[in-house]
Amino acid sequence: MRSTNTKGFLLALIAASLWGVSGTFGQFLFQQRGVSVEWMITVRMLISGIILLLIGAFGKNPDLLAVWKNKKDALKLILFGITGMLMVQYTYFAAIKHSNAATATVLQYAGPVIIAVYLAIKNRKIPRFIDFVAIAFAVLGTFILVTHGDMGRLNISSTALFFGIASAFALAIYTLQPIALLNKYNSAVIIGWGMLIGGIAFSFVKAPWQAEGHWDIQSYLYTAFIVIFGTLIPFYFYLTAVQLIGGQKSSLLASGEPLSATIIALMWLHVPFTYIDWIGSLLIISTIFLLSYETKKEKSLRLSGT
Repeated sequence: MRSTNTKGFLLALIAASLWGVSGTFGQFLFQQRGVSVEWMITVRMLISGIILLLIGAFGKNPDLLAVWKNKKDALKLILFGITGMLMVQYTYFAAIKHSNAATATVLQYAGPVIIAVYLAIKNRKIPRFIDFVAIAFAVLGTFILVTHGDMGRLNISSTALFFGIASAFALAIYTLQPIALLNKYNSAVIIGWGMLIGGIAFSFVKAPWQAEGHWDIQSYLYTAFIVIFGTLIPFYFYLTAVQLIGGQKSSLLASGEPLSATIIALMWLHVPFTYIDWIGSLLIISTIFLLSYETKKEKSLRLSGT
């Protein structure tokens, strides 16, 4: 049991760190090499989707077409590929292009608050007091991060703010929408199909052979890193962690992503990040810890299965 928990914790932390690093690499390619966000999304999803399906083919229950034999599940998978997998990646990278990796990643982590609100409405359950505190922290943190406390101006562009908030909603959809599919089918297969569907759909926006920007050895290496270490490996590691230690603990550990993205952006790309930015970021990230808090009564009810 302990070894399983340790493995799950390590996989979730590695996934979060790799996501943070890949976001910073993406910022470099978009802003300093002129690489198209749309092209990057298409290529990373197509390649990662194909590789994940190959991994799934050699895993347990290797029936790659099983999900397509159920019309209802097939529809859910298509929706996941487009509204979940595609949108969470596009809005995130678009926010990076128009701001920076640190700001975009922090804004995306308002997603757990959106999830908490949605579940409260769906289950017709009044949120706990601590949930209200988390919502207040998320709103206040976002306000501080994007305005620096001055209501008369935005510290980032309105486009960056739009995509940053959109990425938080996309993260919520991506987290909640495929739960039934992941419980029923091989996770590598579901994520693989989701990426492949999203990549094919986005190919009509930007075909994979329509590469733009200045390409040198650094551009090729960073692109390869984003595809392999920023997409394929962390998504697979994270979903494995969810199966080992549960979604709540995994999402809590994934809060390391904005921290790694911020540190690397500051040290490598010299992104300006003032103390007021840190305050706003910490308020948003703290919501994940607040939402994960359980009282002794809640914990005992969960353990008893009631």
